[in-house]
Amino acid sequence: MLKIDYALMFVTDDSIKDDNKFFIILKEALKGGATIIQLREKTVDTLTFCQRALRCKELCDAYKVPLLINDRLDIALAIGADGVHIGQSDMPYHIARRLLGDNKIIGLSVSNIEQALQLNAKSADYIGISPIFSTNTKTTDLAKPLGISGLKEIRKLYTKPIVCIGGINKKNAQEIIVNGADGIAVISAVSKADNPKEATKELKRILCKTGTN
Repeated sequence: MLKIDYALMFVTDDSIKDDNKFFIILKEALKGGATIIQLREKTVDTLTFCQRALRCKELCDAYKVPLLINDRLDIALAIGADGVHIGQSDMPYHIARRLLGDNKIIGLSVSNIEQALQLNAKSADYIGISPIFSTNTKTTDLAKPLGISGLKEIRKLYTKPIVCIGGINKKNAQEIIVNGADGIAVISAVSKADNPKEATKELKRILCKTGTN
């Protein structure tokens, strides 16, 4: 299993359809210090997803940063990604693990304490608390934000890495780490920033100051 730094996960913004802009932002996030990338595409066809994934893999390899694919095991297998991130209604964990093998990363989204205590979560390499705060980036099927109190409860019960996503920015990132998370995952805090590289660097400085790296 790869040694993974979960401190700063950049989740790509699938609302950006222009490839040139998409990959400029991704490269800037990598330059700024993102420690892991998750490619998330909810609306494109398989060919487009695969083409983006291949280019993402080339970039991530160049910066020696792991690449995860959101939901799509077939894409992850096709391009040799470092793993997948799956949700509660996606491919069951035990099937994903059988298909990917023991040397790939599998992360699982959880939205409440009960899900964090299930066998799937305990077996996963990390869990993603989603959402930690309210967010406008992902507008469908969102659970009620768990907040810092929910994070603290899960941290007491869950021993593997925890990554939080949802409404995270430079103002609240430190609070998340101080209260038990191993990392943060951001979309719009980087993708919609005037300067994605500097936005990533600023988040990284906050995390380093807090003690994740």
